[in-house]
Amino acid sequence: MSKEEWESENQMLFDHVHNIVLWYERALAGKEKALGKDHLSTLYTVNNIVGVFSKQGKYDDAMQWCERALAGKEKALDRDHSSTLNIWYERALAGCEKALGKDHPSTLDTVNNIAGVFDNQNKYDEAIQWYKQALASKEKALGRNHPSTLNTVNNIAGVFFNQGKYDKVMQWYERALTGYKKVLGRNHLSTLNTINNITRVLSKQGKYDEVMQ
Repeated sequence: MSKEEWESENQMLFDHVHNIVLWYERALAGKEKALGKDHLSTLYTVNNIVGVFSKQGKYDDAMQWCERALAGKEKALDRDHSSTLNIWYERALAGCEKALGKDHPSTLDTVNNIAGVFDNQNKYDEAIQWYKQALASKEKALGRNHPSTLNTVNNIAGVFFNQGKYDKVMQWYERALTGYKKVLGRNHLSTLNTINNITRVLSKQGKYDEVMQ
């Protein structure tokens, strides 16, 4: 193939992809008007636009549309649709990892959100697995005592609390509490909420003398 033929074919492909995006955007405008911005059919069209930009390697554009799709799906889907929501989060995670890297805050937030959906589904083993994945990456990227890292520690404690595994709960809450005191201070809301959570655990265990201390 000559240079001229290659350039001609490449231009034809570019024009074809551009036309696809235009048609999707036209369909999107119609669905937003008829169904609303957060209707699932509207959001599926948004996701199609994400796919086109991703295939072109235009990851910044893809992420902008992906964030819009995710925001809409979180609003449109409740817990009864949590399986569907997790599928969308996992798609977003793949996009974030490819475009931004595994340790980017947006990637880590998405991992954390996947864990949260499993927690809401009472799928605690899966939730712990995803939270620990988020934790390992946050410790690497942000440090052990970064507030975002400690929030994930807190989330892990919450999963064990839901399972009634109070000894494990205390280990994780105490780690979170030590970190919060160190970086945020004794009177910060996150510190005080963790103290309150520890009090709840001690009450569940019947350790009322320790609650009063």
